[in-house]
Amino acid sequence: MPKRENETFFNLVFEVVKLIPEGRVTTYGAIARYLGAAKSSRMVGWAMNVSHFLEEKIPAHRVVNRNGLLTGKAHFGTSNQMQKLLENEGLRFQEDQILDFEKFFWDPNKELVL
Repeated sequence: MPKRENETFFNLVFEVVKLIPEGRVTTYGAIARYLGAAKSSRMVGWAMNVSHFLEEKIPAHRVVNRNGLLTGKAHFGTSNQMQKLLENEGLRFQEDQILDFEKFFWDPNKELVL
């Protein structure tokens, strides 16, 4: 479990992730940049890992790596659950990578105002 001082950052990450529209995805780095912590992509990933243990539903399946790869899929119930959730939202895949990633990419820096 990450250190306690990360809790506030994690909560900010969760608030951004809850705003990702259905059928869209963003990246760990895009969230980190939006929060003014551009070098904290890995910490965003840690927040996504912790989100699975929260009572509140955080749509962590909508956060992928910068190339549209499902690098966080191991933290879901089954190895294909993350992909199935995104397929249910209209995304298509080839070898764990989102097809037409740019089309589905949601950039909080463009979509949200601090």
